Amino acid sequence: MLLIFVAHLTPRVDYVFKHITTRILGLSLKFTTSLEEFVSHDGPKMSYGKRPLGSEYFVQAHDLLFVQGIEDIEVQVRPWEDTFGLFPTPERGQLPFDIFAGGFYLLSRYEEYLPHVKDELGRYPFTESLAFKHHFLESPLVDQWAIKFAQSLQLTFPELVFPRRQFKVHSVVEAKRPYEFLHRGLIRSVIGILGDFYKLRIGRIILRFQVLIGQRKDPYDTFNWILNNAKGSLSKVTVFFMLGEGYSFREDFNAKQERFRELIKTTADYVEVGLVLSYHWLMNQDQIKEEKHQIEDLTHRILSATFNDRQMVQLPHVYRSLVELEVASDYTMYYYNKLGFRAGTCTPFLFYDLDFEVKTPLVLQPLVGKSLALNLGKATDVEGPFMGLFDTVKSVQGTFMFMFSNRDFEPIKDNKIWRYLFSDKLMLRER
Repeated sequence: MLLIFVAHLTPRVDYVFKHITTRILGLSLKFTTSLEEFVSHDGPKMSYGKRPLGSEYFVQAHDLLFVQGIEDIEVQVRPWEDTFGLFPTPERGQLPFDIFAGGFYLLSRYEEYLPHVKDELGRYPFTESLAFKHHFLESPLVDQWAIKFAQSLQLTFPELVFPRRQFKVHSVVEAKRPYEFLHRGLIRSVIGILGDFYKLRIGRIILRFQVLIGQRKDPYDTFNWILNNAKGSLSKVTVFFMLGEGYSFREDFNAKQERFRELIKTTADYVEVGLVLSYHWLMNQDQIKEEKHQIEDLTHRILSATFNDRQMVQLPHVYRSLVELEVASDYTMYYYNKLGFRAGTCTPFLFYDLDFEVKTPLVLQPLVGKSLALNLGKATDVEGPFMGLFDTVKSVQGTFMFMFSNRDFEPIKDNKIWRYLFSDKLMLRER
């Protein structure tokens, strides 16, 4: 157990210390504001504040964790050995940077609450982020800082024992369009056929009719392949379905079809099933509640995983709805068109509501990205960046999370790389 002295224990201090010290390092901690208790404590201890109390282990604190509200603060970023540090501190502390203020800034997504340019859908672009501007988007800084903190602590307190952290892999599959041709409805099918005629895609027209009359399997129906690969794997797999309105006419799907409902039920028997929240209804809590009840009725399980269509984070409004609806985890914390660590960590973390200054029970899952960001058409353009991030996460024993689409696994030449990465690289097995 590590005893930590702070003159004033704020929700921000409690939040970030527990993520770094407990969630990442597995070390139990206790806070105290009593100088007498701190001085009399015989075990490992540290102080966090403006100046040390004596000769104890000390980290100098930035003001960020001791104020309320959101202000446009200056964040200094400097190299730190093989990585980067935020909020540099004077030499008298044991660490050259306030990793706790830096961790809070990244985990709370502080910068996303500040005025910023948005993309055409109202999303926060990766180009606006501190991580992109200072070239550390592909580094899980918070986890790297935690390791440096642990090494520094152990030099001072050799008796401290840190539990061995286990590297994990969690593959996420988005199945907003579970079928290419089936259950599209008469109007959409006719429009699709006419479009193919116009573009002279005769082979696609033939394939559509073969699928519709049952001679061929729908090309997007890759779920048996996904589930067969997931069997016996040590890796977790979550498949997300959409029950509400699609973003566009092309993505709209009749979710009342019995075959689709059976697909959800069957998938839920083998892996976790999550819900894609409709883009057009993200601000409507009643609609989210209705979609949540629908998928729970199908799976006979409490819904524990959601993500927002089009990766619309909308801090903090949608997350507040999920908290009220008691959803356990959200999977939207990544950039749809850029790989990296949006919140600076590869460890699941709790959503902190900056407006209310409160830690919530909603767990945010830090995906490194989705296949769309790497879909460049050449295997060498995909595997290198993908495995680079995989190795980076493994080096800090974090959780590697990546989002595929069921369409990525259609057995065609262009998808060979995605099938290989999913089945050979991410489905970990016992040796």
